[in-house]
Amino acid sequence: MAVLLTMPMMAQDMAKTKKKKSETKTEVKAGDEKVYEKVYDEKIDAIEQIDQALERAEATGRKVICQVGGNWCPWCLRFANFITEDKEIAELIEKHYVYIHVNTSKENKNKDALLRLGNPGRFGYPVFVILNHDGSVLHIQNSAYLEEGKGYNRKKVIEFLQNWTDEAIETIR
Repeated sequence: MAVLLTMPMMAQDMAKTKKKKSETKTEVKAGDEKVYEKVYDEKIDAIEQIDQALERAEATGRKVICQVGGNWCPWCLRFANFITEDKEIAELIEKHYVYIHVNTSKENKNKDALLRLGNPGRFGYPVFVILNHDGSVLHIQNSAYLEEGKGYNRKKVIEFLQNWTDEAIETIR
C-alpha cells in the first residue's frame, strides 16, 4: 500500500524532471525527425549584435549577413544546420561575410533592429539581410527562393552568397 501511495509522487517528480530537461534543451525537432541546435540568442540586444558584426566586417573587409528568425522557426534551424554541414558553403561564408542570427520572437521582437534591417519579416522567416560595411542594407533575401522540398537547394544558396560578394558587385560597375 505504501508503494501505491508513493507512485503518484514519483510520477510527478519524473514529470518535473522531464519538463526541466526540455526547457534547457539546446536542440529542437523541426518536423522532419531531425533535431537541430538552437542558434538564436533570445536575450541579446540585436542592435548591439548588428553593430558588433559591422565592426568585425569593417575590420576584415567582409559584409554582414543577418539571418533573421528564431528558435521557434524550423526552417531557420534547418538553414543554420545546412550551412554548417556543407564545407564549401561554410568556407564561402567565412571568407566573405560576418554571419549573425538576429532573433525575433514573442519574448523579444527586436522591433528597432528589424526596422533598421528594412522590416525583412514581410518575406517570412528565415529571411536574410546583407549589410554593407557601413551598415546599409544591400539586399533582403526571401528564403523561399532557396528552398527545395524539406530543405535548401545547395546550388541556389551558393549562388545567393556569391552574388553579394565584393567581387560580384564590383564586376557590375
